[in-house]
Amino acid sequence: MTQLQPEAASPKRAERLHATLANAFHPSRLEIVDESARHAGHSGARDGGETHFAVTIVSDVFTSRTRVERSRMVHAALVSEFATGLHALSLNLHSPDE
Repeated sequence: MTQLQPEAASPKRAERLHATLANAFHPSRLEIVDESARHAGHSGARDGGETHFAVTIVSDVFTSRTRVERSRMVHAALVSEFATGLHALSLNLHSPDE
Protein backbone atom coordinates (compact mmCIF):
# COMPACT_ATOMS: atom_id res chain seq x y z
CA MET A 1 0.00 0.00 0.00
CA THR A 2 1.51 3.31 -1.06
CA GLN A 3 -0.16 6.41 0.26
CA LEU A 4 0.72 10.08 -0.11
CA GLN A 5 -1.37 12.17 2.22
CA PRO A 6 -3.20 15.02 0.41
CA GLU A 7 -3.01 17.42 3.37
CA ALA A 8 0.61 18.31 2.63
CA ALA A 9 1.10 22.09 2.71
CA SER A 10 2.72 21.95 -0.70
CA PRO A 11 3.02 18.67 -2.53
CA LYS A 12 6.38 19.46 -4.06
CA ARG A 13 8.60 18.24 -1.21
CA ALA A 14 6.16 15.47 -0.26
CA GLU A 15 6.23 14.19 -3.83
CA ARG A 16 10.04 14.28 -3.89
CA LEU A 17 10.19 12.45 -0.57
CA HIS A 18 7.77 9.85 -1.88
CA ALA A 19 9.76 9.28 -5.08
CA THR A 20 13.10 9.11 -3.29
CA LEU A 21 11.93 6.76 -0.56
CA ALA A 22 10.02 4.51 -2.97
CA ASN A 23 13.11 4.20 -5.15
CA ALA A 24 15.48 3.58 -2.24
CA PHE A 25 13.40 1.12 -0.22
CA HIS A 26 10.81 -0.46 -2.59
CA PRO A 27 8.28 -0.42 0.26
CA SER A 28 5.12 -2.43 0.60
CA ARG A 29 3.78 0.55 2.56
CA LEU A 30 4.83 4.20 2.33
CA GLU A 31 2.99 7.05 4.02
CA ILE A 32 4.15 10.65 4.13
CA VAL A 33 2.31 13.34 6.08
CA ASP A 34 3.36 17.00 6.18
CA GLU A 35 3.13 17.98 9.85
CA SER A 36 4.75 21.38 9.39
CA ALA A 37 1.67 23.31 10.52
CA ARG A 38 1.91 21.61 13.92
CA HIS A 39 5.45 22.99 14.31
CA ALA A 40 4.80 26.63 13.43
CA GLY A 41 7.04 28.83 15.53
CA HIS A 42 9.40 25.98 16.38
CA SER A 43 13.02 25.74 15.33
CA GLY A 44 13.37 24.95 11.64
CA ALA A 45 9.77 25.83 10.78
CA ARG A 46 9.29 28.13 7.79
CA ASP A 47 6.35 29.95 6.29
CA GLY A 48 4.84 27.66 3.69
CA GLY A 49 5.65 24.47 5.58
CA GLU A 50 7.45 21.54 3.99
CA THR A 51 9.84 21.28 6.94
CA HIS A 52 8.44 18.57 9.25
CA PHE A 53 7.14 15.21 8.01
CA ALA A 54 5.90 11.96 9.51
CA VAL A 55 7.07 8.99 7.44
CA THR A 56 6.01 5.36 7.70
CA ILE A 57 7.85 2.75 5.65
CA VAL A 58 7.47 -1.02 5.60
CA SER A 59 10.24 -2.60 3.55
CA ASP A 60 12.23 -5.83 3.23
CA VAL A 61 15.33 -3.63 3.24
CA PHE A 62 14.84 -3.11 6.99
CA THR A 63 14.95 -6.82 7.84
CA SER A 64 17.72 -7.54 10.37
CA ARG A 65 18.51 -3.81 10.70
CA THR A 66 18.45 -1.98 14.01
CA ARG A 67 16.23 1.04 14.56
CA VAL A 68 19.28 3.32 14.36
CA GLU A 69 20.49 1.72 11.12
CA ARG A 70 17.05 2.16 9.57
CA SER A 71 16.94 5.81 10.56
CA ARG A 72 20.42 6.42 9.18
CA MET A 73 19.42 4.80 5.89
CA VAL A 74 16.42 7.10 5.51
CA HIS A 75 18.40 10.20 6.46
CA ALA A 76 21.13 9.26 3.96
CA ALA A 77 18.54 8.84 1.20
CA LEU A 78 17.14 12.31 1.98
CA VAL A 79 20.41 14.23 2.43
CA SER A 80 19.58 16.61 -0.44
CA GLU A 81 16.18 17.40 1.10
CA PHE A 82 17.79 18.23 4.44
CA ALA A 83 20.20 20.52 2.58
CA THR A 84 17.26 22.42 1.07
CA GLY A 85 15.04 23.03 4.09
CA LEU A 86 13.72 19.71 5.39
CA HIS A 87 14.15 20.06 9.14
CA ALA A 88 12.69 17.01 10.89
CA LEU A 89 11.26 13.56 10.31
CA SER A 90 9.13 11.43 12.56
CA LEU A 91 9.98 7.91 11.43
CA ASN A 92 8.10 4.61 11.73
CA LEU A 93 10.30 2.07 9.96
CA HIS A 94 9.44 -1.63 9.89
CA SER A 95 10.25 -4.85 8.10
CA PRO A 96 7.24 -6.78 6.73
CA ASP A 97 7.29 -9.32 9.56
CA GLU A 98 6.99 -6.68 12.27
